Amino acid sequence: EKRKYWMQDDWYCRYITVKTPSGDYVEFPCFRWLVDDKEVFTVYVAFVLGCYRRLNNSAALSRWKEWQPGFPMSIDANRHKDLPRDIQFDSEKGVDFILNYSKACVLPLIYVMQHWKEDFMFGYQFLNGCNPVMIQKCTKLPDKFPVTHEMVSVSLERELTLEQEIEAGNVYIVDYKVLEGISPNCTDPCTLQYLAAPICLLYNNTHNKILPIAIQLGQTPGEDSPIFLPTDGEYDWLLAKIWVRSADFQHHQTITHLLRTHLITEMFAVAMYRQLPAVHPVYKLLIPHVRFTIAINTKAREQLICECGIFDKANATGGGGHIQLVQKCTKSLTFRSLCFPDMIKIRGMDSKEDLPTYFYRDDGYQVWEATKSFVSDVVCIYYTSDETVQGDEEIQAFVKDVCSFGMQDFDQCEFPKSVKTREELIEYLTVIVFTASSQHAAVNFGQYDWCSWIPNAPSTMRKPPPKQKGLADVNLIMESLPDCGRSSWHLGAVWALSQYQENELYLGMYPDEHFIEKPVKEAMGKFRKQLAEITSSIKKRNEGKKLPYYNMSPNKIPNSVAV
Repeated sequence: EKRKYWMQDDWYCRYITVKTPSGDYVEFPCFRWLVDDKEVFTVYVAFVLGCYRRLNNSAALSRWKEWQPGFPMSIDANRHKDLPRDIQFDSEKGVDFILNYSKACVLPLIYVMQHWKEDFMFGYQFLNGCNPVMIQKCTKLPDKFPVTHEMVSVSLERELTLEQEIEAGNVYIVDYKVLEGISPNCTDPCTLQYLAAPICLLYNNTHNKILPIAIQLGQTPGEDSPIFLPTDGEYDWLLAKIWVRSADFQHHQTITHLLRTHLITEMFAVAMYRQLPAVHPVYKLLIPHVRFTIAINTKAREQLICECGIFDKANATGGGGHIQLVQKCTKSLTFRSLCFPDMIKIRGMDSKEDLPTYFYRDDGYQVWEATKSFVSDVVCIYYTSDETVQGDEEIQAFVKDVCSFGMQDFDQCEFPKSVKTREELIEYLTVIVFTASSQHAAVNFGQYDWCSWIPNAPSTMRKPPPKQKGLADVNLIMESLPDCGRSSWHLGAVWALSQYQENELYLGMYPDEHFIEKPVKEAMGKFRKQLAEITSSIKKRNEGKKLPYYNMSPNKIPNSVAV
C-alpha cells in the first residue's frame, strides 16, 4: 500500500516481489504509477492466488468521447494534465508544439531544395516521400480527366499510344478528389487562402522513373480547368506541380498522418484499456505500441488541430477544413485498408518488376511480415486453437468495442466485430502494431526532409488555381506561395513532428518486462534478429544513393505513435 506523505509523491512501480510460504520469491510486473493512496499490494497477492483478472483501470480510461462528430472516438480528456498518470508523458519536455517551434532549424534538405523543380523529383515523392500511399496504377482514364494521346505523346517513350501504355501498365494516377468541397481557411480576413482537388497522370519511363505527364487542377473538366502539360510554358507547368504538392501536403497531414495513424491508434488504445486486463497477453503485447499515443493526441487537440491552433495558423485546411476532411475520410476508412499488403495491392502497386524503386512498399512488406511472425508466435503461445480465441470474452469485447464504439459502426468501415480464428486475431493485432509503429514512422519522420522547403510542400496557397494557360510567371508563383508568417509556422510544425523522442524505444525494444514467460522472450529475440537483418539489407541497398530511403528501416521505427 502506498501512503501519501508529501504533496507530490507519486512513484513508479516496476514490479513487486512476493515471498511464498516455501521461501521462494516470485516477481510480478506492474509498470504503473502509484498515485495518492491507491492500494496495489492486495491486487498482486490475488494474482498469486490465481483468482484475479482485471486491474482497476482509471475511470477516465473507460470513457469514449467524440471530439468532433464523425471522427473515430478518442479518450475522454480535454487536456494532457487531465489524463491518468499512467498514460501521460514522462515529462512535459519536448511535447509542447508551440515551444518546440522556436528550436526549428533553417536549413532544409539540400538535395530537395536543389532539385524540387525537376519532374523526376516530383514523381519520386509519390513513391518514397511523406505520402507514398496515393499513387495507383491507371487501368482506365476517368471521364473527368480527358487526357488524349496527342496531349502527352511527346512524353511517351515506347512508341505506343496512351491507351496502349495504360494497357501495358506504364501509367499511374493520383487523384485528390477527397479535397473537393472542403472549405479553405478563412480565419484571417486579410489573406484569402485556396484549396484545389487536382488529378495527376504519371508515366513510368524506360528508365523506371515516374514522371508527371498531365495535371488538371480540378475535378470538373472544361475551359476553366485546363490540362497542364510538360510542353506548356515553364511557369505554367511549375505552378501546376506546386498546386499538386500543396494538395498532397493537405492530404498527408490530415488523412495519411493524423487520421490513419494517430487517431486510429488511439482508438485501439482506448478500447484496449477499456476491455483488456493488464494481465491479458494481448494487453502485454500491445502496451508498448500505444505508449504516449493518447498523450500526444490530447496535446494535438489542445494546440494543433483545435480552434485557433497551429493548423488554423498555417494550413489551407485550417479553420475547419481539416475537420471536414477527417469526417469525409472516416466514412470510407475500412479495416482492410489498414492491412499493408492489401493497401498496396488494391492500388495495383504490388509488382516489384513494374516499380523496382518503390522502397516504401518493399521495406514495408519485410517489416509487416516480421511483425506478423512475432505476433503469430505470441498468439500461438497463449491460444492453442481457434476455439480458445472464440472463448476469450475479453478479446471479443475488445474487438467489438473498436467497431461498435471506436468506429461508431460506420456503414462502410467493415471493421470486424469478432475474431473467430487464431489467424484472424494475428492479422488484427498485426494491423495495430504495424500502424502504430512502421506506418507512422514511414509517413512522419521524413516531413522535415521533404516539406521544409516551402515550394515543395506549400501548406497553403494565396492565389486561386489558374483557369487558363500562359498567365504564370515568377511573380504569380511567389504571390501564390505562403507568406513568411505561415511559412514559419509550417516550418516549425514539420520540424517538431519529425523529431524522435528522448530515450526513444524502437521496434522490438521492450525494456518493460510485461511478459516474464520464457517462450515470449524467445519470440522477442527472434523478432529483434529479423529486424536487424532487415535494417542491414536496407542499409546495403541505400549505399551510394543520392536519395536513400530509411523511413521503414526498423532501427528508425519507434514502437509507438508518440510525436
